[in-house]
Amino acid sequence: VSEHRKMSTASNNVWKEMFLEETLCDAVIRVRDAEFKVHRFVLCNPSAFFRDLFLSEQSSGQQVYSFPDLSRNIMELILEYAYTSSVVVTEDNVVELLAAADRFAVPGILQACCDFLQQTLCPKNCIKTWKLADHYKILDLKEVAYFYILQHFEEVVEFCADFQQLPVEELVELIGKDELNVRKETFVFEAILRWVKFAPEDRRGYMGTLFTHVRLLLIPIDYLVETMCKDNLVRNNLQCVNMVISAMKVLHGSSLEMSLTSTRLPSHVLLAIGGFEDNYPSDKIDMYNVRKDCWKTVYKNPAPFPEFSGCVYLKGNIYCVGGCHADHYLSSVIRFNLATQTWKEVGTMHKARCYVSVVVLNDQIYAMGGCNKYDTFKTAERFNPDTNQWTLIAPMHEHRADAGSATLHGKVYICGGFLMDDALSSCECYNPNTNQWTLITHMETARTAAGVIAYKDQLYVLGGYDGRRHVSEVVTYDPLTKCWCMLDPMIHPRSNFGTVLLEDQVYVVGGFTDDNDQLCAKVERYDGNTKTWQVVRDLDSPRGAVNCCVVERIPHNDLHTGWLCFYFTCNSFCSGTDMLSDYLSD
Repeated sequence: VSEHRKMSTASNNVWKEMFLEETLCDAVIRVRDAEFKVHRFVLCNPSAFFRDLFLSEQSSGQQVYSFPDLSRNIMELILEYAYTSSVVVTEDNVVELLAAADRFAVPGILQACCDFLQQTLCPKNCIKTWKLADHYKILDLKEVAYFYILQHFEEVVEFCADFQQLPVEELVELIGKDELNVRKETFVFEAILRWVKFAPEDRRGYMGTLFTHVRLLLIPIDYLVETMCKDNLVRNNLQCVNMVISAMKVLHGSSLEMSLTSTRLPSHVLLAIGGFEDNYPSDKIDMYNVRKDCWKTVYKNPAPFPEFSGCVYLKGNIYCVGGCHADHYLSSVIRFNLATQTWKEVGTMHKARCYVSVVVLNDQIYAMGGCNKYDTFKTAERFNPDTNQWTLIAPMHEHRADAGSATLHGKVYICGGFLMDDALSSCECYNPNTNQWTLITHMETARTAAGVIAYKDQLYVLGGYDGRRHVSEVVTYDPLTKCWCMLDPMIHPRSNFGTVLLEDQVYVVGGFTDDNDQLCAKVERYDGNTKTWQVVRDLDSPRGAVNCCVVERIPHNDLHTGWLCFYFTCNSFCSGTDMLSDYLSD
């Protein structure tokens, strides 16, 4: 393979030199503001358009082919790709280059443009990308962009100028989707108002059509009365008025109207995996639905999950790393595929690690520290899912187990933990570019079994055990100032709990609490904007040493039957409606 690549590269270099020197050229490409002498043979390779064109005119001499509507820059990029098999796609050229790649049937450039558009998707450009993909019939890109719009609908409405230009049919389709990701249903109503008020004379007639897709029974009654009923667009539309009246009747005890009560599917869900339950290792995966504020057991493993393992989510899979079963310490790693609900053992670590710290950075899994029956480790290793291999990286400065870890600004941070019987206050930072660990400012309080998470450009360390008691204190580390600051404490002290970031709020789940290491079912969340803690629905039963992951929802066409149960349960639990049965019977 390498020899073939060398020959191919050498051949490309020769043709490129001949092109630059205009040697043995047999055709001329003329565009709006330039002309290029080219080799027909070279252009035939990447482009079916030029191949058909040249084969239809097999005359001798230099033939001239004119494309007066094409710019010099775009033709240079097409020729660059023909002669070198590479092309530079930028924000400034991608639209015009995509059009040219489609016109001249150059799949390599087309794919490069699609990759660029997908990698640069953001709330400001996602509608434009969706429209572009639809125009050129690029179905995969169209689906990715559409799913992005649904997942980031609030940001799209806020920051995307193209939202105001959507045809009513496309807006109706978007707001009618269960997958539309909004924290509050009131936002859907406000998005409709924003769209209508952009061109009120032309659009107020669509108010009733759009309003039918607002799930009114998910809206607080005081908002219906104080805001919705007083809006002129609602008051002047009889259909809207009647729907609001119907919703108020339902809220006062009448029968439910399913179109008004069906919740939106969250874009991400929280999974609580394993841990200890009734003082025994748990075999459960529970799911939390942020829209309904409730938990449901969605999977039971044939055997209990490893104790004090680390769990991370990566590309549709949950990886369970290390841990122990009683006195048997594990180097094994098992991967749970959410789409098929199947387990598979993948590459084993170099060391068996219990109380291991794990994170994901750049699509690779890091396992750090931990212990076995006799030793506590400072070694660390990295797993590449593509090669199924673990590689040892530079060791940490300190031996530590049961430490909290997170990634921030492309680096791995690890905080606290224990060594022998002592809790640690030291913290370290790993730079994957230099393969070096750096000690950072120590925490004021030593703690093990703390939750650590990156949030709002800072490192949050929550709770833990200081050697005497379970603590509720929360501190943050700013990498710029290298200082720690105290925040408002959690409502409940705890250690060995799950910590995740979901919809821009920090969730802490379960853990150990009180003097007797009592298991905890309490769940609370922290809002960094209001700087307040709020209690949410408890776990169904107390769980300690529970691992938590946030899992993104998978598009419909990527789902297998096993995951359908997992997926539709997300919308149906805590209600009397069996959505999966309804779906399968359609």
